[in-house]
Amino acid sequence: MLSGIDLALLALLMTAGVAIDRLLGETPRWHPLVGFGRYANLLERIFNRSRGSYGRGALAWTLAVLPPAALSCWITLLLAQRSLWLAAAWHVLLLYFCLGLRSLHDHAMPIARALQSGDLAAARRLTGRIVSRDTGASQETDLAKAAVESLLENGNDAVFGTLFWFAVAGGPGALLFRLSNTLDAMWGYRTPRFLAFGCAAARIDDALNWMPARLTAWSYALLGDWRQARACWRTQAPAWSSPNAGPVMSAGAGALGLTLGGAAIYDGAVEQRPSLGIGRDAVAGDIARAWKLVSRSVMLWLTVMLLASCIAAFGGLYA
Repeated sequence: MLSGIDLALLALLMTAGVAIDRLLGETPRWHPLVGFGRYANLLERIFNRSRGSYGRGALAWTLAVLPPAALSCWITLLLAQRSLWLAAAWHVLLLYFCLGLRSLHDHAMPIARALQSGDLAAARRLTGRIVSRDTGASQETDLAKAAVESLLENGNDAVFGTLFWFAVAGGPGALLFRLSNTLDAMWGYRTPRFLAFGCAAARIDDALNWMPARLTAWSYALLGDWRQARACWRTQAPAWSSPNAGPVMSAGAGALGLTLGGAAIYDGAVEQRPSLGIGRDAVAGDIARAWKLVSRSVMLWLTVMLLASCIAAFGGLYA
């Protein structure tokens, strides 16, 4: 079990990583995840020829994720032998590169501003950058709903899952999770091209995300309409195709008092998705509400970590 000092250091490192992400956002050039994406595309072209197989997909995942994760562990150990301060800085740097909190804000809020100013064309273009559905004919409600859904789901994928695995295994843990989640976003599609090849990436991400997703759903519920969030999570999440996105998005929609899900256009065809949440349809102003729910949940997690360190330290005094 971690001591109070260990928990306090972990909480401070997490806070530092979040603060740097909020201050700087994504690096405009040479972001490690961009380079990783290119490497993953190369592996996919090599191993996913003709009809992809489960085995080749698992091998590609292994070659994509394990070498950089192992390298980060080796660097961590090397720095720890030289200086604990260098090791701490390395952990924070890894967390910063893996977090996407500022990115969520920078992609979602321009959509809200475009909708509020009546610039539907710009809102459609901006929304198309963050979702895979077709937005060319979307109206305000469709675009606001898409942005809110993206904030809620990616709050887990780009923020809370990363923080959870950082708490478990430091910077290398955050990196392992983020690379795995990136591969799921690239390969985890139920299409003829990726159905077999991307199965390993999807299932591994489901496993790594199982606990963070449920902690995220609890966080949304605690900071929103508790009863609605819990009811929607209990009754609606099982109908959603993803075992982790279902709890996160249903709880988030219920917490905000919004109806999400429903019909969306993918590759020119209308897909009828299960309904999420309860209440009215989303409008432009709800994008900011969803962002506040995500950012307040981050503050909740950091506060819990700090309180846990204080409790552990206080208990150690009387042990």
